[in-house]
Amino acid sequence: MTTTITVAPRVALALDAAEAALALLPAGGALEAGTPVTAIPDGIPAGQAVCARFSGTVSGEVAVVVGQDLVDALKDSPLGELDLAKAVQPALEAAARVLGPVVVDPAQAVETQVGLGALANRGEAIFVPLLEDGAVRAVLALVALPWPAAPGSAPAAPARKGGLEMLHGVEMSVTAELGRTRMTVRELLSLAPGAVVELDRAAGSPVDLLVNGRLVARGEVVVIDENFGIRITEIIAPTGDRS
Repeated sequence: MTTTITVAPRVALALDAAEAALALLPAGGALEAGTPVTAIPDGIPAGQAVCARFSGTVSGEVAVVVGQDLVDALKDSPLGELDLAKAVQPALEAAARVLGPVVVDPAQAVETQVGLGALANRGEAIFVPLLEDGAVRAVLALVALPWPAAPGSAPAAPARKGGLEMLHGVEMSVTAELGRTRMTVRELLSLAPGAVVELDRAAGSPVDLLVNGRLVARGEVVVIDENFGIRITEIIAPTGDRS
């Protein structure tokens, strides 16, 4: 059984933190904050917890449990596997800053029970179920040392964006590949300045553009202000295999 919180200031802080997190939390559907409770709520979906500590005018820890659907979506992204902790970090920072000016440490993804259990043991933790059609789809957990006496003048939460488009700010590694070849160790060790390495691509062939090692486009090499660039000539469908 879970216990509903009756201390009004902490209820308001927890709900404000949940709203701030929801504005930046990548999710497959629209979520809303449920009633804050003082124990790990029932019905938490299978998934992972993303946790981060913070310090400043107050110190503490914040965590968000995300469902397995989001974990899988990030792992199987058309652009390759994305980092769950980095994707959820902005939501954690928004939630923690409701309590006042704080610095949030880099987030870490851990098993749900491990993350929530450790947070609950640090003090008077608050858990806010994040609901979709009345069902718990995620959970925000928050503990502060000490808790502010009342909601402060934290900036209003930004306008909520929809779903996974919150991942648009995640940085990716982009590589342009002219071609490939295979060499023996003997051939590799014999390389010297002036040596020519033949690639598996004919002259004038398009260059591959890869994101996190996955082919996403092809193009032609151009020169822009004395730097090389790629003019995109073809976008590869997410299901397309590299030829």
